[in-house]
Amino acid sequence: METTKFDIADYLDSQEMIAEYLNNVLEEGNTNDIINAIGHIAKAIGMTKIAEETGLSRPSLYKALSDGAKPQFATIMKVLKAIGGQIQVNPIST
Repeated sequence: METTKFDIADYLDSQEMIAEYLNNVLEEGNTNDIINAIGHIAKAIGMTKIAEETGLSRPSLYKALSDGAKPQFATIMKVLKAIGGQIQVNPIST
């Protein structure tokens, strides 16, 4: 039996699924998890399309969104906008 490596990007096929995934990671993950999630979403949408919309090169996007990377906040904001997301702050319920 042949198996393939699981890739979350294969399942991020709608804006709703992307938003749910990213919100879940934002709520429960750490900085590296969030950067990786944004990278998975960019891959699902298409790195070429994200590169065109952000004005960044594909190689620099792959580098910025790779495991252990520490991209600039401006890069994250550009990519979030390109994937159709935004940051919103809500008060924490106590």
